[in-house]
Amino acid sequence: MKNQEEALPPELLAVRGAALSAMDDLVPAGPPGSAEESKSFFLSSWTKAGRDLPPHYLVHFLLIDLLGFPYLGRWEKVAWAVPVRLGGKLYGVEHRKMGMGVFAPNRNPSARSSGVASEGEESDAREIVRRIKRAVDLAAPYFEWRAQTAAKGRDINVVNTSAALFERYRFFCEQFELKTSESLLRREEMTTSDGGLPGYKLRFAHLFPSIRLKEEAEWSAQAAIEAFFGWTEHVFIHLAVLQGFIRTGEEVARLAAADWKTKFRTALDINDVVTKSHYDGLLTLRTQIRNYMAHGAFGKRGEAFSFHSGAGAVPVLLTRDSRHGYSLTGGPAFDEKAALLQIEAFVTHLWTGTREPAKEYMESEVPTVLTFASDGTYLLAMRSVDAMEQLIKRQLDAQERAANMDW
Repeated sequence: MKNQEEALPPELLAVRGAALSAMDDLVPAGPPGSAEESKSFFLSSWTKAGRDLPPHYLVHFLLIDLLGFPYLGRWEKVAWAVPVRLGGKLYGVEHRKMGMGVFAPNRNPSARSSGVASEGEESDAREIVRRIKRAVDLAAPYFEWRAQTAAKGRDINVVNTSAALFERYRFFCEQFELKTSESLLRREEMTTSDGGLPGYKLRFAHLFPSIRLKEEAEWSAQAAIEAFFGWTEHVFIHLAVLQGFIRTGEEVARLAAADWKTKFRTALDINDVVTKSHYDGLLTLRTQIRNYMAHGAFGKRGEAFSFHSGAGAVPVLLTRDSRHGYSLTGGPAFDEKAALLQIEAFVTHLWTGTREPAKEYMESEVPTVLTFASDGTYLLAMRSVDAMEQLIKRQLDAQERAANMDW
């Protein structure tokens, strides 16, 4: 316990004391009182009340790290177990394959398997859960300190949802193609109102399926463009890790909070002529689509209203210039089809050359491990697709063993 206190900042010693007080007579069990007690503990059974415990990592940090309760290490289907006593009665707080729980020992000396918790044991389990929850609430400053400390280091995994984000982009691209094709096939059709809408709410597109489908195709393309930029915001962070450009949790957090331009320039070298060309084109497209959405989607060039003149109704464009908020001229409207072709060209470029192995990693949804960015693991894996595939397989195998608690 002394070492634990010395590791804590002084301001957290009071937090530890408050959490310990909340436990009251829920205390470490100490050594088994007898061989029978040891046997009964290993034949313990789930309690219903115990399933209401906080997440396993909070319970672990509370009992083992902050309060210093002795614990038992891994065995089959069990990650860790803390023997405790409530009012002198033995129980277990354990993280098993099926989750966190409070476990009641089988106190039958002739038992050979776990039994069913009694009403009295369920009542005790509810009390154990109540006290642990209270202590977890009081220990919130300690958990914040642990998170901040961890973020400064390299023993961190970064969640990888790249594959799902890219599938979302692909889904909207496919919808764009399908709607566009159907629009062409039905360009001669005209429908009549079915009475579902009042006449003043009917639009021209409601009467011509081809026009309506063309609108839906444009919406799908715009959604695809947004999805693409969302994917890149994510994948650029992982690409920076895989290439060893960022190595700590704080660096990941800073890059995650940065704008798209910073993420791109961190992950890719814009001194490369081809990469710089893609960067400039995508930056223009990003500005166009963002301005369009930010201005209420009045028009693709930012045209929000028109004024009457001798030339007729003249569109007025909203600008992002604080000195001149209105204009009659502006850049060309973005074209959805051209934009998607531009994006596809970049995606192809992104996974060429030395970055090709990273594509395998992104599609695997295996988290990036900051430790691997520091110890040379990723440096070796990025040398070839085969090397990366071997690393992915090792990590997936390790994840499966951990999930099954097959130690």
